[in-house]
Amino acid sequence: MERRRVKVNDLEKAKIADVLKQLKADSKKRAFKQNVEVIFTLQGLNLKKTEEQIEFFAALPHVRGRAVKVCALIGPELKEEATKVCDKVILQQEFVEYAADKKKAKKLATEYDFFIAQANIMAQIAATFGKIFGPRGKMPNPKAGCVVPPKAGLKPLYDKLQKTLKVSAKLQLQVQCRIASEENSEAEIVDNIESLHNQLVQHLPLHDANIKATYMKLTMSKPIKVV
Repeated sequence: MERRRVKVNDLEKAKIADVLKQLKADSKKRAFKQNVEVIFTLQGLNLKKTEEQIEFFAALPHVRGRAVKVCALIGPELKEEATKVCDKVILQQEFVEYAADKKKAKKLATEYDFFIAQANIMAQIAATFGKIFGPRGKMPNPKAGCVVPPKAGLKPLYDKLQKTLKVSAKLQLQVQCRIASEENSEAEIVDNIESLHNQLVQHLPLHDANIKATYMKLTMSKPIKVV
């Protein structure tokens, strides 16, 4: 079935900008830069049916403020490249340390947003990290481009992941995402929300009819309804 394109209109863009101003005006001054989050509440989906569950990777036009941390799980072929590009590198021979220490593996899963895997050792990566990473949604995913050949150039992928967002609705009729930071400009925040909305619509069976409402919030604030 052909998917209908539904885009955020100018009125909704103006509402997003107005809500953002209200959130910033109402928020107490914090010692840190808060995240800007967007929440889409959904309707008309039966999440007990696997085919109606939502999960995809959205490519945004702008970074989301805080840097996305990327860890590479690799063999010797990618050591030099990964060391230059990624935030952390774990070589194949080091996997045994994580297999023997679940706390260490859990800490790794918490600290990093994405994991890049060298394709020809994917079976060993799955055996070592699968039980920890899997339930947390952190396994290297080919849909995000995170499973790479042994001679891959990693810089373009690293830069792409800085603007990549995992979108999921499997347990509740809601998508909630960190879309930006207070450090992002108003235009960047509006662009990111518009882009995410448009991509979400394409993954919903009834498109915009499956979106019940849209909210925005800061890290420490209550949500405010946009539409």
